[in-house]
Amino acid sequence: MILTPAAQKFVLHWGEMGQAWGINRTMAQVHALLFVSPDPLDAEEISGLLDVSRSNVSTSLRELITWGVVRRVHIIGDRRDRFEALKDVMETFRVIMAERKRREMDPTIALLEHCVKEAKAGDASEEYTREQLEKMLEFTRMVTTWYSQIDHLPTPALQRLFRGGAKLMKLFGGSASEPAEASAH
Repeated sequence: MILTPAAQKFVLHWGEMGQAWGINRTMAQVHALLFVSPDPLDAEEISGLLDVSRSNVSTSLRELITWGVVRRVHIIGDRRDRFEALKDVMETFRVIMAERKRREMDPTIALLEHCVKEAKAGDASEEYTREQLEKMLEFTRMVTTWYSQIDHLPTPALQRLFRGGAKLMKLFGGSASEPAEASAH
């Protein structure tokens, strides 16, 4: 495979975006490369195309497989493992969101529950902290419940939900042209 200029830009940007989200840059670049690759690639090919060490590629592939966005592929007559990314964008979104929920939101809810319980057991000086933590716990639960509900939507319904942003804004009293900051105040 030869990286076209568009593919190269995408791979580099995906790495930067992944890093901004707290994901290893190389891991994000490996994912991007496999996403735009028409055929499964082996670790050596990935290493050469991205100009990163073989061990870094192997570590990234293991993590991407754990996330569920990359899978190992075997080709008859070829002893090398090859890898391919999920190609369906909506399925990739679902898998990443589920993994982020599991890794980030679920532990946050558990911590907030513990902190609220601890603050309730404290004296009056803990009241403000408890109130703030309860607000954050309620919000975090609401977001994860919302995610769980939309995750069960069939893909066409989820796409309609995403595309219907302007209609939802009107339905809930906002203006589609209104900046997010203005509607938050």
